[in-house]
Amino acid sequence: MSLGTVLSALTSSKLRTALVGLVVLVGAVGGAFAVGILGVPSVAAVDNAFGDVTNETTEVETDLVVSNPNPVGVGLDGVSVNYTVSMNEIEMAQGGREGVSVASGNSTIPLETELRNDAIPPWWVSHVRNGERTDVGIDASVTSDLLGRTVGFSRSREITTDLLGAFNSNETRPVNADSALTDDPVLYVNETRGEWGSVSEAETPIDMAFTVYNPNLEPYVVTEIGYDVTMNGVEMATGRTEEGYVIPSRSSEAIEFTTALQNRRLDEWWVTHLDEEVRGHQVSGLRIEFYAVIEFPGGEEVTVPLDELTYEETIETDIFDEGEDVRESGDTGGGTQTDGGSSADETSEDGDSTHDNTSDGGNTTDDGNTTDDGNTTDDNISDDGNTTDDNTTDDGSDDDEDDGVLPL
Repeated sequence: MSLGTVLSALTSSKLRTALVGLVVLVGAVGGAFAVGILGVPSVAAVDNAFGDVTNETTEVETDLVVSNPNPVGVGLDGVSVNYTVSMNEIEMAQGGREGVSVASGNSTIPLETELRNDAIPPWWVSHVRNGERTDVGIDASVTSDLLGRTVGFSRSREITTDLLGAFNSNETRPVNADSALTDDPVLYVNETRGEWGSVSEAETPIDMAFTVYNPNLEPYVVTEIGYDVTMNGVEMATGRTEEGYVIPSRSSEAIEFTTALQNRRLDEWWVTHLDEEVRGHQVSGLRIEFYAVIEFPGGEEVTVPLDELTYEETIETDIFDEGEDVRESGDTGGGTQTDGGSSADETSEDGDSTHDNTSDGGNTTDDGNTTDDGNTTDDNISDDGNTTDDNTTDDGSDDDEDDGVLPL
């Protein structure tokens, strides 16, 4: 037998051995996964926060915690992660990374993506149309090419505002002209009302109404009502009424008009809302100022600032629960459904769901904890059996009612 023949046989034997070994390895991995020896890496936590803000973009910083239940790490080119942040189903930020190295246990993967500020006006429109409610959704997934599986993670939370609620008032407020032509008060405003109109992509109307009482013996004419609306000093609306109103002697008259926030200015407001140096991080001040032009019976006119009607409201948001992990319970981060609506679903590469990862008890308490006996507990029930609320004091009054702050 020649030397070449021997070498060829030896090489072929080694190649066959390597191929057989690879097949055995792949089969062993697949078999180990099938019998539960190997598990699919999953998303254990998502922690989002706002970073740097410019006039055009807002940085979203994400720490995505991947839990690997296996005793060994997973290779660089075998794992990819993806996540999406949406508000009222409007995609606000999307990011991901391929070729992630995941050690055994939990690994934190820092991600950064940019939210374009021009996405703020469409979100705002959806927020107002939805009764000042926004559903913030966080969807993440981790894919293992080695195991041919994808595990998803979803979390949602609702934020609400009430920008106009406190404007609705039956408080009587005097209108003083500070003029030598008449005695004060010249008029009284006995009621103010405000509600959102039919919002469009361009404008957010506010329908307003004043009930005005004239205490004088002669009719007075309000020839004009003017208004200025600002949010953190950003001018959102300015204008005046186009018609006059006659207030009969010792009678009341309703003055109705509409102002409209200009949605194109919302991205400018958004920058101030996230700027700690303005009013604080995610804090805004809404301010509406009014003036009236009043015509006296003799024909003289005077412009009167309606200082008593100036409306101010402070709005606070915490869109991402910044500083708090959106975390699954359990050692591997798999699948206990929390009160906030998070869940982990395992899917195969073709997108078909293979199983839901749920807790053994299957019963979730109001605070996200599961009891051992399967019975649902309620942390919001007081000792006397009355239902309490996290934002309500013991006497039933709302803690936030008088402080002008709307915690979300």
